[in-house]
Amino acid sequence: MSGFDPLAIRVFASSVAMIAEEMGAVLTRGSLSPNIRERRDASCALFDADGRMIAQAAHIPVHLGAMPEAVRAVRDRGPAAGDVWLLNDPYHGGSHLPDLTLVEAIAEEGRIVGYAAVRAHHADVGGMSPGSMPFGATELVQEGLVLPPVRLAPGGMLDESLLALVLANVRTPSERRGDLAAQQSACHAGAAGWRALRARSGAAHVEAGASALLDYAERRAVARLRDLGDLDAEAEDFLEGDGVTDDLVPVRVRLRVRDGRLTLDFHGTSPRVRGNINCPVAVTRAAALFVLRSLLDDDVPTNDGIARPIDIITPDDCFIAARWPSAVAAGNVETSQRITDLLFAALAKAGVAAPAQGQGTMNNVTFGGAGWTFYETLGGGQGASDRGPGPSAVHVGMSNTRNTPIEALEQAYPIRIDEYAIRRGSGGSGRNAGGDGVVRRYRVLERCTVTLLSERRVRAPRGSHGGGDGAPGRNLLNGAALPAKCRRELQPGDVLTIETPGGGAYGG
Repeated sequence: MSGFDPLAIRVFASSVAMIAEEMGAVLTRGSLSPNIRERRDASCALFDADGRMIAQAAHIPVHLGAMPEAVRAVRDRGPAAGDVWLLNDPYHGGSHLPDLTLVEAIAEEGRIVGYAAVRAHHADVGGMSPGSMPFGATELVQEGLVLPPVRLAPGGMLDESLLALVLANVRTPSERRGDLAAQQSACHAGAAGWRALRARSGAAHVEAGASALLDYAERRAVARLRDLGDLDAEAEDFLEGDGVTDDLVPVRVRLRVRDGRLTLDFHGTSPRVRGNINCPVAVTRAAALFVLRSLLDDDVPTNDGIARPIDIITPDDCFIAARWPSAVAAGNVETSQRITDLLFAALAKAGVAAPAQGQGTMNNVTFGGAGWTFYETLGGGQGASDRGPGPSAVHVGMSNTRNTPIEALEQAYPIRIDEYAIRRGSGGSGRNAGGDGVVRRYRVLERCTVTLLSERRVRAPRGSHGGGDGAPGRNLLNGAALPAKCRRELQPGDVLTIETPGGGAYGG
C-alpha cells in the first residue's frame, strides 16, 4: 500500500481501466457480426500475473463477473508467455457455449506478467439449432461445439489447424473467423497497454498498484456492507419452465450480512433440471457481484476486490451450480436475471432501498437460415427506485448491450423490421413508475427458423414498497401467442412480434 494514497489509487485505476476500454474499442471496430460490432455483446478485462481481475471495461455484467473463472482455468493448464487460449466450456471457465473467450498470457522478457481476456457472444457455434441457443436441449453437447481451454495461438502464432476444426463445426465460418480475429487483436491491445504501463511506471509500481487497487475496492465494499448493519432476509422467485416442461422452477435465498460480509445461502433452490436454464456457479457468483456493485458508489473501481466479502452457499446438484453434462444456454441469460431479481427482493425485505424488479429477461431471439444466423436480446422496462422512475427500453440487470440498429440488421439479413417502438403503459404505476418495455416486429423474407428463450411472460415484474407490477411480455407469430421458450419454422412473410415486459413501480 506504500506510496498509494487515495489520489494515487484513482490515477492507477483510471490507467488500467482505459486499457480495458481500448481493448473494447479494438474489438468492436474489427468484428464482423452485428451482435458484437453493433450490440457490443462482448466484454474485456485485464488481470495481473496471479490471475486477479484488476480492471474491466463497462461491458456485460454476466460476462465480467464470471471471467476470472476463465483465467483460472487457463492458468491451471500451465500457459506459456505469449500464448492465446480459447475456451467456452461452462464447466472449465466458460458461461454458455456461444460465449467464446480468448485469454492472452501477456509476455514480457519471456515471462508472464498478466492476462488479457475477451469474451464475445458468437452468432453460432454449432449444435442442434442455428444460433446455438436451442430450445429443448437437455445436455451440453446439443448446444454446440464444446471447447475446454486450448491453445489457439501458441506463443502468439495462430494454430490454423485448430481454427479449421472450430470453423468446421459452425454454420457461419467466415463470420466466426473474423470475430475471433477481432478478439485476438483486442487481447493484443490489452497486452500492449499493460506492458506500456509497466514500462512507463515501473514493474514494481504496477504490481504494488494492482494489490492496492484490489484492497481499496474490498475496503469500500466492506464499508458499504457495514453501513447496512446486520441483515437477515429470505426471498423466493421462479423461472417459467426449463424449456422441456412449463413447471415453475424455484430459486430461493437466505441473505445475511454480518460485520461487512455478505452470505448468500441458496438452499431450497431447485435441483438441476432437464432443460437448459441450468447455469454454472460462476454465473451465480456474477449475479451476486453485480448486486453488490450496484450498492456501491459509482467511483468504486470494479475488480476482484469487490468479490472478496461475498460467500455463496449452494446445495449439491443445484441448477444454479450445475454440473456436466447439464445444458446451460438459457442459464447465462435468463437464470442470471432471476438471481439478480431474487437478491434485490431479499435486500428490500431486509429494509434496504432496493429497486423494484425490472423486466427480468433478456428476450433472446435467434434466427437461422441458409448460410446465416442472427442473435439479439431486447431491452425492456427497468424497475423504479426511491430516487425516481425506471427508464424505458433499456437492457436490465445482467445485460448491458446496445440494440441492433434496424439499418444494420436489414443490411445483413433477410429480415425487415415493421415496428420498433416503446410499449407505452407497460411499466407499473406508482409514486415512481416503472419503465416501459419495447415492441419489436420482425418480417422474414425467406424460410428460416426462430428460437425464443424468454421469461416474465406469466409472472409479472413486481413493484416495490406498494408500487404496481409491470406488464408481462408477449411473444406472437402472425398474431397468435407463442410460449416463452420455443422454436418455430418460419415462411417468407411471417411476422414475429416481441413485446417485452415493463418494470415494476416504487411506492404506492
